[in-house]
Amino acid sequence: MHPQLTEETMKELILIFVAYLIGSIPTALIISRKFFGIDIREYGSGNMGATNTFRVMGSKYGTIVMCMDILKGVAAVALYNFLPLYVHSEWDRTNLMVALGLAAVLGHIFPIFADFKGGKGVATLFGMVLAVQPVIAASCVGVFLLVLFLTRYVSLSSILAGLALPICVLWIWNDDVAVYRIFAVLVSLMILFTHQKNIIKLLRGNESRVPIFKSRDRRRASR
Repeated sequence: MHPQLTEETMKELILIFVAYLIGSIPTALIISRKFFGIDIREYGSGNMGATNTFRVMGSKYGTIVMCMDILKGVAAVALYNFLPLYVHSEWDRTNLMVALGLAAVLGHIFPIFADFKGGKGVATLFGMVLAVQPVIAASCVGVFLLVLFLTRYVSLSSILAGLALPICVLWIWNDDVAVYRIFAVLVSLMILFTHQKNIIKLLRGNESRVPIFKSRDRRRASR
């Protein structure tokens, strides 16, 4: 095998591992311990993600965790800049960016720094899509915010935003890059898989709403 190819492959693997470590940073766990003296995984749904943080620690800290988890996805994808060879090669760059982003998502779901018990990866996944395809990411976040405003179900918002991704990629913008199309479908399937329990709760009508838009709800109740 050509020595240069071996060197570049090793660099790719190192960056993918670094991306996994970035995704493994247990944001919700750090904040829950620092500001509340608790382990977020022992409360609510037991999940170490933004949704459970909203439920257990409120909208302020839930928003902080969500933003930091999004930044993990963005930072992981940005690691491709350490391989200048790929800056001018769209195909290789796209493949590497997707690999880096997925490594961060995997790290969030199975964090090495938190006994491999993490969150569902939606916020980090959004950060990844934001870094790879910002216009499509903006469309998905629009779906997320609209559903969240109407229902206050973060899980339902995440599921519908995830389903909006392949719709945007395959039909609305009709992106012809094969890796994007495959990625979009896999992402929607992953979100459905990681939200199986939430889907059951939604169908049964006992899914928890997050404590946001309380003033709006009070106004409605007083009418």
